[in-house]
Amino acid sequence: MLQKGNITKLLVKPTAINRLLLPLSGLYGLVTDLRNWLFNNQLKEVYRASIRTVSVGNLTVGGTGKTPMVEFLIKWYLNKGGADAYQAVTLSRGYGRKTSGFRVAGPDDTATTLGDEPLQVYRKFGRQVRVCVGERRADAIQTIERIYPNTRLIILDDAFQHRAVQPDVNLLLTDYARLFVADHPFPAGRLRERRQGARRADAVIVTKCPVALPATEQHRIAGLIRQYARPDVPVFFAGLAYQRPVPFSGSTSPALTGPVVLVSGLANADPLDEYVRTEYTLLSHRRYADHYAYTRADLERVMAELPAGASVLTTEKDWVKLDALLTPAERAQWPLYYLPVGTQLLDGSDRQFDQFLNEQILKNP
Repeated sequence: MLQKGNITKLLVKPTAINRLLLPLSGLYGLVTDLRNWLFNNQLKEVYRASIRTVSVGNLTVGGTGKTPMVEFLIKWYLNKGGADAYQAVTLSRGYGRKTSGFRVAGPDDTATTLGDEPLQVYRKFGRQVRVCVGERRADAIQTIERIYPNTRLIILDDAFQHRAVQPDVNLLLTDYARLFVADHPFPAGRLRERRQGARRADAVIVTKCPVALPATEQHRIAGLIRQYARPDVPVFFAGLAYQRPVPFSGSTSPALTGPVVLVSGLANADPLDEYVRTEYTLLSHRRYADHYAYTRADLERVMAELPAGASVLTTEKDWVKLDALLTPAERAQWPLYYLPVGTQLLDGSDRQFDQFLNEQILKNP
């Protein structure tokens, strides 16, 4: 049996306040246990789609890299060849949008009507994949089945706790810097349910790993995860792959040079901060809440305080919201850049994950 002390540096250390909150976490865990028991024993209705369905989710509140994984799956499916346009659909609840009900992304949508992450996916893949939102995902899936009968794959974003839908493949993500195996349910920790919820996972992906994570450490982490997931569940390891910054103008130039002010609205911006500090001269980092709804005043404040010769660097998720606040002239002239990021499977995990997806998606239509 592996001992947790072997990777103590990776695990969450409870504070005195966290310890005081543990009884409340126990109560919260009991509530989620009851909810899961009702679904497990078919006392609450569960819908299983006629279309192959893959869920991407986590046990933790925010910040595990779900959107990069959704985009990875889209590119993987499209790169397999022979997939006609719009055979794949992404579906999320559209967190932060001001609309409600089922909605299919279109050219007039904004983060307000669709949500920031679905809009990001639509801007990148909207000509090949349908991007849909709907808070009642079982109903949304049935709508997709009815109006888009040629759909071959539905990718569910942030649906691990959405028990009203039974996916064919359940992918559970956990952040390398905050593994679920040593976290606690809310409010003492960040878990949405107890660690044992990992038993629903068909595969676990440890995200945001160092590229050179030793195989021995991977083995130890996988052993800890399998204490809560099913013993035979595959565990994969992935890092973040940052690309070259892209100007808001959409032009390929000018390239980003000189110091930067980083602007982000993420649940966990630490990996981004570390990368930018390594690659650029970081003057400051303006951190906003996850899914923050930027205003024109926010943008003007950033630009007014921007040092001479510096540029603003932000994330794709924040770009789709900040870009909507600009005039065409500002978009062309202001030094604004966004930093694309994707999921990169570590050596060894890449081939194994490809084989896993082939077997679970392509060989089981």
